[in-house]
Amino acid sequence: MGFKMGIVGLPNVGKSTLFNALTRTAAAQAANFPFCTIEPNVGEVAVPDARLDKLAEIASSKSIIPTRMTFVDIAGLVKGASKGEGLGNQFLANIREVDAIAHVLRCFEDGDVTHVEGRVDPVADAETIDTELMLADIESIEKRLQNIIRKVRGGDKEAVQQERLMRMALEVLEAGTPARTVKVDEDDAKAWRMLQLLTTKPVLYVCNVGEAEASEGNDFSTQVAAMAEAQGNSHVIISAQIEEEISQLETEEADMFLEEMGLKEAGLDRLIRAGYELLHLETYFTVGPKEARAWTIKTGTSAPKAAGVIHGDFERGFIRAETIAYDDFIRLGGEAPAKEAGKMRAEGKSYIVKDGDVLHFLFNT
Repeated sequence: MGFKMGIVGLPNVGKSTLFNALTRTAAAQAANFPFCTIEPNVGEVAVPDARLDKLAEIASSKSIIPTRMTFVDIAGLVKGASKGEGLGNQFLANIREVDAIAHVLRCFEDGDVTHVEGRVDPVADAETIDTELMLADIESIEKRLQNIIRKVRGGDKEAVQQERLMRMALEVLEAGTPARTVKVDEDDAKAWRMLQLLTTKPVLYVCNVGEAEASEGNDFSTQVAAMAEAQGNSHVIISAQIEEEISQLETEEADMFLEEMGLKEAGLDRLIRAGYELLHLETYFTVGPKEARAWTIKTGTSAPKAAGVIHGDFERGFIRAETIAYDDFIRLGGEAPAKEAGKMRAEGKSYIVKDGDVLHFLFNT
């Protein structure tokens, strides 16, 4: 089960620098001019989780396999992108393919790095991109409504549902509000997702600050925090420059560097975790002498669906899940003592997997 987060923002806000640090590569060219990233660069990163190391140590696992998240570095959007300005159509198509948006905002002053609008105003930058995404959604809906009218007149139930949902979205978009604010019934959830509207994507604002402001932020990031709270969104504070420097260091050197900068952890770890939370994801583990592995699932996933993340046969032939809570596994010292203490449970098809569960699936082939 793969999850993609698109890194977006105006040109020269630090997107490619952040992407380079995230993926520990220099695949994305970071240069001081707009559109240096034409094709979206894609990179997978491990989701940091200290629990996995502890499980592996107890089980003497030979290998450790963390769960992963995919980041897509999407070229800089500009005002007019919804009408094709600055290669906008191509970039907007790239955004449609991701599950969530990490919106990088420039929250630093630097005369050597030009701003496409000639000023530093992260809230205005956010509004520029939000407006372009809303305009693109409006255009998309209007085109589709023209094509669906005949089906609606013919009594096509699916078309009737689609038209209703599109008009709901159009109403809020024309009022200047993203489509994610629409309250959708469970019966409409699948059809709503099929509309693939850009402004239904959850957003995480990434405040890119200077090195000296990485721990506390600054006035710019405070403005973004207030905006995010008003919208019901979240934000993180990161210095992309620091993260890129850290990505080139060995673990011990990186820890020392973070300590010198007054930081408890790498900003990227916070970013990845925030993305995980934004997408309502959680982790379960499979642990043994061969490997300790983390698996990503949506919050609220049933045991058979969680098994299907490993292999479709596990879901189709699901019998039960032998389950140990993470805290019990650690406290008691592994699977065998947890079983002896009566902390291993047999869970059936209706069981909803909890974050941190250590699972072993039994299934028919």
